[in-house]
Amino acid sequence: MIEENNNPPQQSLLTRPFWNPHEKRIRAFWRLILQGFFLLIASMVASIPAALLGMNFDGFAIGTVLSAIAIPVSIWFAGRLLDRRPFADFGFHFSASWWRQFGFGLALGAVLMAGIFVVELLLGWVTITDTFYVVEPNSSFALAYLLPIIVFLSVGFYEELWSRGYQLTNVAEGFNFRPIGYRTATIIALILTSAIFGFLHAGNPNATFISSFNIAIAGIFLGLGFVLTGELAIPIGLHITWNFFQGNVFGFPVSGTDTVGATIFRIEQGGSDLVTGGAFGPEAGIIGLVTIGIGCLLTWLFVRWETGRGRIEPAIANYLTPPKETVLQAIND
Repeated sequence: MIEENNNPPQQSLLTRPFWNPHEKRIRAFWRLILQGFFLLIASMVASIPAALLGMNFDGFAIGTVLSAIAIPVSIWFAGRLLDRRPFADFGFHFSASWWRQFGFGLALGAVLMAGIFVVELLLGWVTITDTFYVVEPNSSFALAYLLPIIVFLSVGFYEELWSRGYQLTNVAEGFNFRPIGYRTATIIALILTSAIFGFLHAGNPNATFISSFNIAIAGIFLGLGFVLTGELAIPIGLHITWNFFQGNVFGFPVSGTDTVGATIFRIEQGGSDLVTGGAFGPEAGIIGLVTIGIGCLLTWLFVRWETGRGRIEPAIANYLTPPKETVLQAIND
């Protein structure tokens, strides 16, 4: 077992709010603030080539590319300078198990969204108006379809890295003190970061209070695989196919945004907005909440089958200074 150090180095009242002498790094709150500053700088630097080329920054694709560059760079830099941990410790310890979890996440997002589509179709809440629809009529379907694939692969990666990999980890570490403990600290972090996730989507087109609340619940769903495994495999896979199948297979709005590139089915939405989510998409409706509940249960069952346990991963809230695998084995023993 790991022995806890109950006598951390003494420090002055002036430095205590900023510095953790036991971990020899700044405290979690300031790590989160400074990572946000690094992200701002990285975004400005990444936007320079686009500005020189006269690209439209309001475009969804350009914004996605900039975020896909700026967020990982800022987190890598913050990880090395502030967190004092390698990038892999944010959820990327690749192994055969990691890729099985990633495959499960991909399958889960696709199956859940297919279930929503079938239910709404059978109940007459959606009508298929076209197939193999292309947003720009003069574009080929294959080329148009490539754009959303790239976009949602990127979004699934950088949103999960930021919201779950970095923010959830740091908030959990920040709350992991007596008498709270690592399990409760991780639950608090999951709720808080999911609330932030919902708030960040409040500015999306067609957003409402209900849609923002539901997106926060979706954040808990996305974060569940992370807190149970300590890896981002399930959340990234789930995020990718949830968005892609929602918008570019079944033609629903994706968090309030219209179809990007092309979609297999073009639909007309009917039914009550309270149930279907209306113009924001299924995430804002009761059908989305029910599906999220089913997805949480399936995630827990899979993790229990895959790992032999279905409990919160200790590494989320415990800062590990020795090699991670060594410390995890000691904690689990």
